[in-house]
Amino acid sequence: MNYTQKVVKKTDFEIMVYVCNLGLGQQVYLENTGIETIIRLVSSTAGQQQQSSSSFTTGKWLMPPSVFRTPTGVVLRFEGEQGSRFVMLQGSGISVLTTIPSLTGAEVLPLQQIASQEMPKMTMEPMKPMEPMKPMAMGNMQMSMNPMQMQMGNMAMQIGSPSQEVKHFCPQCGGAVKERDRFCSSCGNPL
Repeated sequence: MNYTQKVVKKTDFEIMVYVCNLGLGQQVYLENTGIETIIRLVSSTAGQQQQSSSSFTTGKWLMPPSVFRTPTGVVLRFEGEQGSRFVMLQGSGISVLTTIPSLTGAEVLPLQQIASQEMPKMTMEPMKPMEPMKPMAMGNMQMSMNPMQMQMGNMAMQIGSPSQEVKHFCPQCGGAVKERDRFCSSCGNPL
């Protein structure tokens, strides 16, 4: 019996992922795909997660990235096939620096290498349909939907399905009038 063996060739680069805890519920994930560097900034608070990301071409990293805390923000340094790159993190913003920043006295933050499967995925629950608006009242004002109706004192407005009888009111006193009236029977205002 002749058995054939399938040989899986490993590519010449591996995806490298690092994470750094920045404090106050904020973490930065740094990923190198061999061609580009992806930066993912994740902020987590009770019941809420925000994420921003940016990517740029660096080629394969020549060494692990470095993370520095400076008085103006967090600086990331990448040494790749295309040279040194610096990125500034401020709040939830990510920006590539065009000049080499001063890192004198900066605190070096520890990085941890992780598997790419450990990177957080953004998950959102599907939106639920809104419940219909319940009729509401404030003082002598009432409002309801389907059809939309609003009533305040003796004045009423309705949008939607036409009613059988259209009510008319005096613009001066708000008293009920008929369509064919020329004067208000309550205040005598000409209509």
